[in-house]
Amino acid sequence: MTVYHFCYDLDHFGLIDASFSRDPFWYVQRTAIVGLFVFTAGLSQAVAHHAGLGWPRFWRRWAQVAAGALLVTAGSALMFPDSFIYFGILHGMAAMLVVARLTAGWGGWLWPLGALAIAAKFAAPAVITAWPTLAWLNQPGWNTLGFVSRLPVTQDYVPLLPWLGAMWWGLAAGHWALRHRPQWLGAADAPATGPRRALATWGRWSLSYYLVHQPVLIGLVGGAVWLFR
Repeated sequence: MTVYHFCYDLDHFGLIDASFSRDPFWYVQRTAIVGLFVFTAGLSQAVAHHAGLGWPRFWRRWAQVAAGALLVTAGSALMFPDSFIYFGILHGMAAMLVVARLTAGWGGWLWPLGALAIAAKFAAPAVITAWPTLAWLNQPGWNTLGFVSRLPVTQDYVPLLPWLGAMWWGLAAGHWALRHRPQWLGAADAPATGPRRALATWGRWSLSYYLVHQPVLIGLVGGAVWLFR
């Protein structure tokens, strides 16, 4: 993610020429990054459900994600007023986490539900073309559902479809792993030491890292351009 955003910043300041929305080299990377992010969040919700963590703790963490989403909207509106982020990864995560929490006990149904959510994204253009009366789903607000025939003009767009499917699969995979391979999620391990402890600490601060890394990168690249041009 950091490397991807660094390259994005290089392109923004004219240091490289890349098409992040059309070139498969970049588009596939972005899809993989978001997919892993959302899938891992589903895994985390499975662990939380298994541990019996209550709603108060969930809402505290959710509030941090939602606050981060508002900061992203505010910052992107200043930098990209014509294409600011109104439903990016953190906005989508905030919505999907609530759905995941409410459906955490649905067991094996999470697998087909995830597949259906992903398939709906690919079916949407044909469905809306066949029934033009559904074109209102492309409008801002409704397009956060993801059942659209055209993408909005925004710097980041992570709607419920298809990404809720990835979170449901992560939730289902987490439940399976906790039943059959608990060591994969650290449930049966001794306390982490060395590199594993460092990674675990980094993971606990993942939201802070996400919010800070891009402003830092933009500042570094922008400062270098200002100094050397």
